[in-house]
Amino acid sequence: MGTELKFGLLLPHFCEHASVEKCLEGSKKAEAYGFDSVWVRDHLVFVPHGIEGTDNSHIDGFLILSAIASVTEKLTLGTAMAICHRNPIHLGQLFAGLSMISNGRVIMGMGLGGFPHEFAAAGRPSTLADRANLARINADICRRLWAGERVSHKDRYFDFDDVEIKPLPVHTIPIWCGGGTPASCRRAVEYGDGWMPARITLATFRKCIEYLRALSENAGRQMVTAGVMPLTSAAKDKQAALSKVNVQALINEANKYPTWVRPASGTFSTLENIEGLILAGTPQDIVRGTRAYEEAGAEHIVYDLRFRYADWYEQIDFLGQEVLPALRA
Repeated sequence: MGTELKFGLLLPHFCEHASVEKCLEGSKKAEAYGFDSVWVRDHLVFVPHGIEGTDNSHIDGFLILSAIASVTEKLTLGTAMAICHRNPIHLGQLFAGLSMISNGRVIMGMGLGGFPHEFAAAGRPSTLADRANLARINADICRRLWAGERVSHKDRYFDFDDVEIKPLPVHTIPIWCGGGTPASCRRAVEYGDGWMPARITLATFRKCIEYLRALSENAGRQMVTAGVMPLTSAAKDKQAALSKVNVQALINEANKYPTWVRPASGTFSTLENIEGLILAGTPQDIVRGTRAYEEAGAEHIVYDLRFRYADWYEQIDFLGQEVLPALRA
């Protein structure tokens, strides 16, 4: 049976394999295979997560997306996630400009960020409550600026009068909220058009989708678009795929999230316990894992190949030649 899922890739613009060439050539290859989107991360002072090594290389994601816009025609360009430490005027200008450059092929994914040092470097408060407020304010002001309003705003974060931006976005820019928690679901329903967690288990994703539906119904609004971005590693057999992945580090990380659905033991301890956190194995394994997410309610899946950026092109070939055709057949 065919699928209505849309498919994306997280680009290699960070850590030891960060490469402009890989981002550009990989995006052209992805478009030729029929992928729907490419995505970048966002950092001001990049510190790698423990699962991804120690190299702090990070090519600015907005610059990468702008470059990709000029060499592609169909791919949607997304941020996963733009961190809410910018002045909202600057953020609005960035996305309006990217919309012009790409002829409207833009999704603004926005998150709260997880590193207080980045907010400190930007001169912003870093408590969770402050970051949630900053995200809400950014979304509201960006939408008003994109609609052509002349905006004034004053609070303890920002103070400006009679600001407008030109040019305006080519089309309405959807805002997707990042995060894998119930709070992120509430933010998505309050002011978002979509919700996309990065690393999350399938069981937790299912629970969040149920929560999103209930929140949407209670708010009297349409269900937001649901995306997901699982770590992915494809090979001719599962053992070879998993050999590229630090499974124990992923298990350890899973235990840090108190809102995730836990196994009966109460502790994540096996690969089976973290089902969905990583899609690893043969193309058929990736197909099965993708279908499980679709059945759970995902509408857009972004394959995060950060463990396989050393063989980035081969991974795109695996997905483009074997996974996508099988899902779309």
